[in-house]
Amino acid sequence: MSANQGVKERTLVLIKPDAIQRSLIGSITKRFESKGLKLVGMKMMSLDEAVLREHYAHIADKPFFAGLSKFMQSTPVVAMCWEGLEVVDAVRRITGITKAREAEAGSIRGDFAMSVSCNVIHASDSVDNAEVEVKRFFKADEIHSYDKSEYMHVYADDEL
Repeated sequence: MSANQGVKERTLVLIKPDAIQRSLIGSITKRFESKGLKLVGMKMMSLDEAVLREHYAHIADKPFFAGLSKFMQSTPVVAMCWEGLEVVDAVRRITGITKAREAEAGSIRGDFAMSVSCNVIHASDSVDNAEVEVKRFFKADEIHSYDKSEYMHVYADDEL
């Protein structure tokens, strides 16, 4: 078995319009790469109202949803699928809490954002949601499987 076969958890990350406007794509992506996570899907896309209603179904009936929808449609977003051991939790820690001005320094939101809505990034909040969200934003043939040679330096053998 190759070192990559034991690592299959995946999560969705969206780089939001405020980060696109502020040229933070590389800075944000670098955080996940530096952690040792494996990028298995990435694309720039425009979001429509239907996708946003589905993605934010838990808040679609809130008064602020119209503003959020307008914001998320103001530019394309960058959708990424990351893979790794306990990747959902790892990405959430790197991302920081939603209320960005209170996010821990060193996290993406703690370093790059001040707002609840304009918080530069979305990251799946659970393994179950990650599975649904990855399928919402990526077709099966847009997710790539490959051996990441550095995994022998990222994980111990007994973790794989």
